[in-house]
Amino acid sequence: MSERVILMVEDNPQDEMLALRALRKAHVANRIDVVRDGQQALDYLFRDGDYAQREGPELPTVVLLDISLPRLTGLEVLERLRADERTRWLPVVILTSSDEDTDRLSSYRHGANSFVRKPLAFGEFAETVARLGVYWVATNQPLQG
Repeated sequence: MSERVILMVEDNPQDEMLALRALRKAHVANRIDVVRDGQQALDYLFRDGDYAQREGPELPTVVLLDISLPRLTGLEVLERLRADERTRWLPVVILTSSDEDTDRLSSYRHGANSFVRKPLAFGEFAETVARLGVYWVATNQPLQG
């Protein structure tokens, strides 16, 4: 089986640090790549711009995507991923602070595989991220690889 990488698209350094810590504590030993905005996410996924020479598998196992991002929103990224044959079936989990029904509905309409609200309490946040990591890299059966 090919290397299973998680791509985290997160512009909040504190949320990134907490998520990475939670994944390590849950013994998710997979490589976790982090990009900070929507355009970087697309460049990473399509091996463009600064990521043209990116090493590793063609696509990550799962993308943890925030909605509120600089340059391109998470929904704009998701829309582009679903419009491209190469990334149409790539698992994308919206991981966001938003609790708006419109964001949840828009996420699913744009093709999100899951919508997960970031809990405010650290312990709940850590547990939620750990469960996501374990499910997507150890339990879920991907289409590719």
